[in-house]
Amino acid sequence: QVVESCVAAAGYSVGEFAALVFAGALGFAEALYAVKVRAEAMQKASEAVPSGMLSVIGRREANFKFACLEARKHCESLGIENPVCEISNYLFPDSRVIAGHLQALEFLQENARKYYFTRTKMLPVSGAFHTRLMEPAVEPLAEVLKSIEIQKPLVCVYSNVDGKKYMHSKHIQKLLVKQVVSPVMWEQTMHSVYERKQGTEFPYTYEVGPGKQLGAVLKKCNLKAWKQYNHVDALEDEEAADT
Repeated sequence: QVVESCVAAAGYSVGEFAALVFAGALGFAEALYAVKVRAEAMQKASEAVPSGMLSVIGRREANFKFACLEARKHCESLGIENPVCEISNYLFPDSRVIAGHLQALEFLQENARKYYFTRTKMLPVSGAFHTRLMEPAVEPLAEVLKSIEIQKPLVCVYSNVDGKKYMHSKHIQKLLVKQVVSPVMWEQTMHSVYERKQGTEFPYTYEVGPGKQLGAVLKKCNLKAWKQYNHVDALEDEEAADT
């Protein structure tokens, strides 16, 4: 019943492929193949430069972009050419993931107080995803997506690149490639999905898959929408079927 009455879908980073499969825009097998190519190409790009991702929660005064600028200047002083340090994920108000050269991220951790960062944590990933350091992954993914048939989604799917609805198949093809080197606008997506007139009821929201991180983010972005949130762990259903 939930699936049949669903009006919109969104997926975080690689989850966007799952959202598009759910919406009928991509075939499951083709999407899986595209994800494999994307992952291998991103891994290869990661190995080229020592880089990573830093989760940051800041106070209201925090200026993330200024902090990134100073971290890039620090890298230049170390002799790193064209250093990368930029916001790669917009999570919820005052929370961002910053990605780039490891030296830049270490600089931000050491100077956290200066930039009004209340918490910084390195993420267990191998590279600076959703930054221009992923440019080597763009071409392999673009080639695969050209060979896949993409349909217009049956329900609205929101893009990570700009937080807006996908319009047509060419739009999907273009933005899925752009997503690899662009920040994930998740906070902006949450505002787009749940924007409604005062007094209008919020829809039911289901997070499908491992963990409840997106639910936690929704709670920080929109408490009223979160009150209609449920989590569905795919593994639980499989275990129930096995027993």
